Amino acid sequence: MEELTNNGAASGASAPEWVQIRASGRRELLDGISAVMSMVDAKIEVEDYGDLDELILDGVYGDLIDESVLNADREHIAVSVYVPTEKSPAEAVSYLRGRFDALGMDVTVETRGVSEEDWVESWKQYYHPIRIGRVVIVPAWEKFDAADGDVIVTMDPGMAFGTGTHETTRLVVGMMDEYMKKGDRVLDLGCGSGILSICASKLGARECFAYDIDPVAVRVTRENIKDNGVCNVDCGVSDLLRDVDRSDKYDLIVANIVADIILRMVGTDGGVPDAQNDVGAILRDGGVLIVSGIIDERAHEVTDAFLSAGWRILSERHENGWCAAALSNR
Repeated sequence: MEELTNNGAASGASAPEWVQIRASGRRELLDGISAVMSMVDAKIEVEDYGDLDELILDGVYGDLIDESVLNADREHIAVSVYVPTEKSPAEAVSYLRGRFDALGMDVTVETRGVSEEDWVESWKQYYHPIRIGRVVIVPAWEKFDAADGDVIVTMDPGMAFGTGTHETTRLVVGMMDEYMKKGDRVLDLGCGSGILSICASKLGARECFAYDIDPVAVRVTRENIKDNGVCNVDCGVSDLLRDVDRSDKYDLIVANIVADIILRMVGTDGGVPDAQNDVGAILRDGGVLIVSGIIDERAHEVTDAFLSAGWRILSERHENGWCAAALSNR
């Protein structure tokens, strides 16, 4: 996907600074924290000293180990990713906190490297118009000369996830352009900045409903809805499908969230039936579900779960270690 200047030319930028985003929690949460952190970047750094005493007993000489390591907390771990300022660390932090909250995980997310106040403005110099098929995502602070047929979406993501620069977002927008029909009723789960529901509206949806567990994301989505001049997007707070509008079924549902939450949408939670979050119950027969935010290593786990529940895979797309899939319930 190409970044464009306001005259359509590809743009470049100087080498970015990096910010460490560090998530910490109890040691038994290691796998879950690692899975969520890998949503931001597949390369994660793990701090886990739980086996240190055992290693010393097995022959690792304690006097050769730095004292700060010997005194490290054995009960807690930390997982870090490194994000360039051009990708908006603030956006990633908001996304991670929202996902940990959604999973009910007691995790602390902190940053090291650049102050939060600095990121909010500094990353804007790297964010330029991005074309995804007919859709062009344009930063609110830039001007763009649209060509005939361009669908322009103006975005100021603030502290919410969704600028269009991340692979998961681009994959979904591309699939929406392919599978959405004019007049569709659309549901956007984990709306972040509202980018997907705004795209749906501008691609011809009859009405859109956007939900996120994070109230900050809901506020940002409402602001972006207003700035884009769309009047058929309704936005609210919901824990997955708990509080979504069920007055009618949806023709298209998009969910750009983590694999573990997508798996809950099959209609089971840890093997226990979970009718409240069964996405098939609110999708019209023959409708399309687009899921993204899945690392390649977990793609088969997600698609196999839906296949076992009777769904059909329409297509899969991969980009830089991320996977998105379009599925149908008929």
